[in-house]
Amino acid sequence: MPVLERMVGFLNTTDANKAKTFYADTLGFALIGEDDYAIVFDANGTMIRVNKAREFKPAQGTVLGWQVDDIYAAIRELVARGVAFEQFNLPFMKQDEHGVWTPPGGDRVAWFKDPDGNVLSISQHVR
Repeated sequence: MPVLERMVGFLNTTDANKAKTFYADTLGFALIGEDDYAIVFDANGTMIRVNKAREFKPAQGTVLGWQVDDIYAAIRELVARGVAFEQFNLPFMKQDEHGVWTPPGGDRVAWFKDPDGNVLSISQHVR
């Protein structure tokens, strides 16, 4: 039996209502519970705890990501739910019109933010 069995993701929010709407309604994760300290979701088998914070500054990079089978189908579905994908406009990381970056290995990645500015991603990996 492995020592580290299941990952739990942690995020912070300064607006619990917006976070709850985003993670439950927009992303479609099941709400497990909420108390004075956090909102807890089941993200398809992974627990995500969105901690309630008075003050919070988002990290510079990606904090959570999900692997998908078809990145463009996932983007279409998420855009239909109101998600806006990021365009970073970096010379070393050319993204297509959907916000997808394809590094030399052939994987694909696209980024979006939650209401608190946490950077999230979806990725499709070459098998």
